[in-house]
Amino acid sequence: METKIVEVLDRQGGYEVGNSNPTQNERILDYIEKNGSITQLEALTECSVMRLASRVSDLRRKGYPITSKMVQVKNKYGETCHVKRYSMGDVNG
Repeated sequence: METKIVEVLDRQGGYEVGNSNPTQNERILDYIEKNGSITQLEALTECSVMRLASRVSDLRRKGYPITSKMVQVKNKYGETCHVKRYSMGDVNG
């Protein structure tokens, strides 16, 4: 996890005291920072987070500028589906 996220989480009380494992919110922030964005499927398979929208709501409440947009993807059967993709928005608005 990069220093800037660690510093922000520490300032906002994002770490659980006595827990050396990253919280779900920390895992989501780390994934977005490394990959640019995240979908529900990525949250489940890569971060073991079942309820991404709830974690995004938590993070927004803490002041993170997370934005979302609907994107088209293909499922394993080649069918077009629409999913929400979350990313960090522009801090300066």
